[in-house]
Amino acid sequence: MKISCIQMNVRAGNPEENYSRAEQLIRKALTQRPDVILLPELWNTGFAPGKIDPALADDDGTHTKDFCAGLAKQFGINLIAGSVLTRKSGMLYNTAYVFDRTGDCIAEYDKTHLFSPSGEGEAYAAGEQIVTFMLDGVDCGIMICYDLRFAELARAMALSGAKVLFIPAEWPRRRTEQMRTLLRARAIENQQFAALCNGCGTAFGTQFGGSSAIVDPLGNLLAKAGRRERIITAELNFEAQERIRRELPIFLDRRPELYGAISQTVDRQ
Repeated sequence: MKISCIQMNVRAGNPEENYSRAEQLIRKALTQRPDVILLPELWNTGFAPGKIDPALADDDGTHTKDFCAGLAKQFGINLIAGSVLTRKSGMLYNTAYVFDRTGDCIAEYDKTHLFSPSGEGEAYAAGEQIVTFMLDGVDCGIMICYDLRFAELARAMALSGAKVLFIPAEWPRRRTEQMRTLLRARAIENQQFAALCNGCGTAFGTQFGGSSAIVDPLGNLLAKAGRRERIITAELNFEAQERIRRELPIFLDRRPELYGAISQTVDRQ
């Protein structure tokens, strides 16, 4: 499986320009002959909870689904449409859509962990489901940006069989080193390939850090980007992944009977 991440300079509050630019970059990525193309977080409106006009949200994801389904079918690619700002049943969500080579929308994921320091939890509703799916016969999982900080989410997907983890994101420049560390940690601890597609550029005074990366199950970099708009591509070797899992059988050595406290809640102060 060959993956391309489109590190896009998202224009805050300008969906029309963003859809046009996304199509240009998808067409450009096709020259690298990927099996899967991944877009960043909230590429339709930009990430600025409470600052983006709610009227710009995509009602039921209709426009995004029509747009992405058409491209996936036209070019015969799997398209993970990052995430977009949607309105569903009167609520705003940070929603990721996954399309297979026929243009069918095979998965939909609403971001489950909302970034409270930015007010995301006040502006948007949280998802309630962990989502896995299959692309070209490979089990995959998806999380969005801040979700990366929650090891439990990635582990749950790994235990469901996910071999590849896709992460559309909009991490700010000042925290990109944390992003890189967390990406490698999730890959290593779950022996998964992980592809993180971050946005770049500036919105409402926040600089987004780019630095998209694809890593192997040992945390080794297969491809990485700098801070500017760029497409990165890497090919995944699943035979190597199986060898790693045989040599380091972490899932067989787990002690889940000891982990009960991991599901306990903590009172917000």
